[in-house]
Order: sequence, then structure tokens, then C-alpha cells
Amino acid sequence: MPKKPLILVTNDDGITAPGIRALISVMNEIGNVVVIAPDSPQSAMGHAITINSTLHCHKIKIDDGPQIEYSCSGTPADCVKLGINEILDSKPDLCVAGVNHGSNSSINVIYSGTMSAAIEATIEGVPAIGFSLLDYRWKANFNHIKNYIKKITLKALKRGIPDKIALNVNFPNLVESKIKGIKICRQAKAYWIEKFDKRKNPQGKEYYWLTGEFINEDSNNDTDEHALNSGYISIVPVKHDLTDYDSMKKIKDWHL
Repeated sequence: MPKKPLILVTNDDGITAPGIRALISVMNEIGNVVVIAPDSPQSAMGHAITINSTLHCHKIKIDDGPQIEYSCSGTPADCVKLGINEILDSKPDLCVAGVNHGSNSSINVIYSGTMSAAIEATIEGVPAIGFSLLDYRWKANFNHIKNYIKKITLKALKRGIPDKIALNVNFPNLVESKIKGIKICRQAKAYWIEKFDKRKNPQGKEYYWLTGEFINEDSNNDTDEHALNSGYISIVPVKHDLTDYDSMKKIKDWHL
């Protein structure tokens, strides 16, 4: 019998979130699963890591199944660092993050704790996939994307993800029969117009809620936003190297 792959599972919505519970159930069909996830929601934490306080990590059992689970007090990136370097006896064959409650397409990938966990894994030399569903509800239905999650994961294990690359997979909020297929895309050029809802608490002290408006300024049909709006699953390969190599050539002409 071929050896089952060791799969590290994490997220940013917290270890009890329905999204990660659905992801664990799929990964149990594929390999040996170790879950290391935040003990509380860590959405939009980006690539934050804990350096000014202690980290706590302990075994926990939430659902039935063969998976081994750890609840961590840190960020998603902390969970991956701690898992690969301290908790696991060997480097995992794959790290999967999610399933995120809400979109991580386009510029959202920068803020995402889910995708930062996946990218952290690639920094550690582990291939990774981040999964997100375009439904922010806590009770979102993840059953209709499980077959696609399994298909994408098995293909990634068989064919291999390029070195230092994480796959950013986003699912449209559609039932399985309405999903048209999968498209390999680039990240759409978009941004958020930041808005702050200013309020006062009962004691008269001011506070703010961050809101905003998503602006997609990319009308081309090869982007993740176009694919999702057209009923397709989007897959965008992403990497942690943020260098703009074309701009390097222009800056060299500054003769500093």
C-alpha cells in the first residue's frame, strides 16, 4: 500500500469553524491529518506572528475522526510555524488552509490569515493550498464544494505544486450543479475604499468599525474576479516574493 501523505490543516476562522471542520473531513479521505488552528477567530490578520507574548498549544478533540488536533493561541502563521518546526515529527507533504468563510480573491489575499498560513508553509518548504468560499455566514454550506476540494488536492499531490508557490482557491457561492468548472487565473487588480463607521459607546467614548467598498478596476476575463462572477472556481498561484522585477530595471536608471 502506498504511504498516505501527511497533511497539515489550519485556518483563520478558528478551530471550531464549520469551514475547517469540512476541510478536515475531506483531508481524512486523502491522508494522515494533523490540525493546528487558532483557538479563536483570526480573520484579516495577514502574516502577523506572535513575538511579544507566549504561545500556547494543546491537544483538543472536537469531531470524531482519525485526525490529531491542536488548538493554538497564536495567528494562522504561528500555527504553521509551530506545527512544522515543533509539533510534527516530520515535514508535512501538504498544508491546506480554510475553508475560509468569505472571499480571498484579488487584493483580499494580502489581508487574509488563511492565505498567509498557506504562504508561510511555502516559506517553510511545504506546498500549500488555501481554500475560500464566497459566503461569510458562519453556517455557510460547505458540502457542495467538498468534491472539488478533494479533486484539486489529489491533483496537487499527484502533479506537484511548483516550489515556493501556494494555490489560492476560491469557490463561488453556488450549489455544486451550478458551478461551471475550474479556471486558472491571475489576481484581479482591485482595491478597497476604506470607510470607518464612527460611533459612541454608552459612556460617550468614540469608537470605529472598519467598513469599505470593494472596487474592481480590472475588466479582463482572465482574472479570479471574472471567473467567480461567471460561476467558476478560481485558482491563482501566489508567492511570497513581492519583488517587482520590471521596476528594478527602471529604478537602476536613477543613478543613486
